[in-house]
Amino acid sequence: MEEHEIVTIAEYQATAESFREGTWNHDVSQNRNALVDAMPRNPGKILDLGCGPGRDLVAFKDQGHQVIGLDATPAFVNMAQQISGCEVWQQSFLNLKLPPKSFDGIFANASLIHIPRAAMVRVLKDLKRSLVSNGAIVMSMIRGDHEGYSVRPSGYRYVVGWEYKSLAPCVEQAGFEIFDYYYRPPGLPCEQQSWLVIVALNRVQY
Repeated sequence: MEEHEIVTIAEYQATAESFREGTWNHDVSQNRNALVDAMPRNPGKILDLGCGPGRDLVAFKDQGHQVIGLDATPAFVNMAQQISGCEVWQQSFLNLKLPPKSFDGIFANASLIHIPRAAMVRVLKDLKRSLVSNGAIVMSMIRGDHEGYSVRPSGYRYVVGWEYKSLAPCVEQAGFEIFDYYYRPPGLPCEQQSWLVIVALNRVQY
């Protein structure tokens, strides 16, 4: 595991309870709905990539989807399993071991923000291989052009900011077709929307 991963996971591990309390009521239904609307089946099989404490596992499961979580932070894996009753895999994003052609959708909500720019295409290719034909991915990313450690009271998180013009070529180079993109939170002027969301499809016929 690379140094930036170890440091970032350690910070999440140390703050797992406060992270759960601080994010559980965040409304990301817009992103969940964008994934479901783009998937080839509804209900379908979904991978929640970077599932954290399990908020979206619960939401997808309640909608009738078969959902599996994945996170690199041990505390989040335990939390997510307990609260959702779903299968949760402990894996690093840079060393994914995913079953091929298995998921109708991948939900990457504020998780791929920790992938270095130089590794993004490789990671997206790994994810694409796990999608069925016409499967969908939703990526919610912090906007900006920064890359490096974000200093927090409890440690550091490695964070990368993207804009559409910088991220879209990576998504397409990985073999995805971009279906849609938008900015969040809704209702604000674009310059005040700090999140970019891309919806992309695996346009491959098996």
